[in-house]
Amino acid sequence: MAPNDPETRDLIQNSNSTELASNRTALAFERTRMAADRTLMAIVRTSLSLISFGFTIYEVFNQLQKANVIAESSHTPRNIGLALILLGVLLLIMGIVSHMHFGKALNQRRDGLYAKSLLHNEISYSATPTFVIAFLLLVVGTLTAMMIVARMVL
Repeated sequence: MAPNDPETRDLIQNSNSTELASNRTALAFERTRMAADRTLMAIVRTSLSLISFGFTIYEVFNQLQKANVIAESSHTPRNIGLALILLGVLLLIMGIVSHMHFGKALNQRRDGLYAKSLLHNEISYSATPTFVIAFLLLVVGTLTAMMIVARMVL
């Protein structure tokens, strides 16, 4: 095959083997990105469980105290509920920051291969729906913790 042949014009370095390696590498980047999203989804699920369980503990005991079923002297359930919510928020912050750093490093690695003409397309990964949901859950968890702290003060 000649270098100007239509069959080889779109190949990287006019080589079938380099082209195949490039395609495998591009797909590996996609798989890696999806794995990072799955990891963030696991963090979101765990954070959601911590936040919702903490809020449930707080609210159940708050309602029992309002109904005079249990004494109001103990603040342990409230403190445990708040601690679980704060743990969920902290986990979410760490997961979001880790995901952002990983995505940035992955983009830089991909850009380096593109600059060396080893990949066809320059692709920059942006925020995924999982990332948006993680950020929204962070807002909800933070507001929930703030609401409990405000009730403690008032």
